[in-house]
Amino acid sequence: MVYTWDDATARWLHEKASKQSLVTDKVMIRWLDNHLCGVPLQDIDRSVVSALTHKKIATGVTNATVNRMLSFLRALLNMAAVDWDWLPSPPKVRLLREPTRRIRYLKKSEAVRLLRELPEHLSAMAAFSLATGLRRANVTGLEWSQVDMNRQLAWIHADQAKAGRSLAVPLNTDAMRVLLTRVGRHPKYVFSYQGERVTQVSTAAWYKALKRAGIDDFRWHDLRHTWASWHVQNGTPLFALQELGGWGSTEMVRRYAHFSVGNLVSYASNLPTFSGP
Repeated sequence: MVYTWDDATARWLHEKASKQSLVTDKVMIRWLDNHLCGVPLQDIDRSVVSALTHKKIATGVTNATVNRMLSFLRALLNMAAVDWDWLPSPPKVRLLREPTRRIRYLKKSEAVRLLRELPEHLSAMAAFSLATGLRRANVTGLEWSQVDMNRQLAWIHADQAKAGRSLAVPLNTDAMRVLLTRVGRHPKYVFSYQGERVTQVSTAAWYKALKRAGIDDFRWHDLRHTWASWHVQNGTPLFALQELGGWGSTEMVRRYAHFSVGNLVSYASNLPTFSGP
């Protein structure tokens, strides 16, 4: 039997139904469907992969975005070959070189400007993100059942967390202040707009507010980077930051290590002094 791209994506979606990032997979599939719909899997060779790479680059996206598409394609074809035995062997999929991206974060004054320019519901969500470091999906999906105002604590269930384990979220003064302004607005979700749950944050209103605030090259996820950077700059140890942010590995937290250099100054004087070269 000759299996096609359509067969592979249908089986992928069925077997990955519980995958946290399935929405992202569906976005990848929709784009790839434009070029691979009806194509036999055995015909998706290195030349086809190369053509897809160039077509994606032509849309004006970054190498990182192209690589996300290629990584998905590689994973699906590998599964078709190894797990389903639909291919004798998968084609080689090479990723593009990505430049090292600096950590983008806001100064306190910039954050204040941005919060003032945002519409009220987005400002509340952005302020809560800056106070807790929660990822976008965890903020938009936060339910009142996950919040204990008396204990000043929120929690993210394991199936909602990127690392796959539940996360306790201590609520500081800023986080509590935001929550108090949301009480009574929606029976289930913490953040709502005109009676409905907010699902999109990177909207036209977000980009217009960035422009008015004079802030360039800043994404919603950079609010999390800002939260982490502020923590380390103010003395939070990396091991504590890892727990607070719910990162699964220390490697992810090491990105913020350079912000803690000031805390090491006192240790630089621990060496014995000497004179002369």
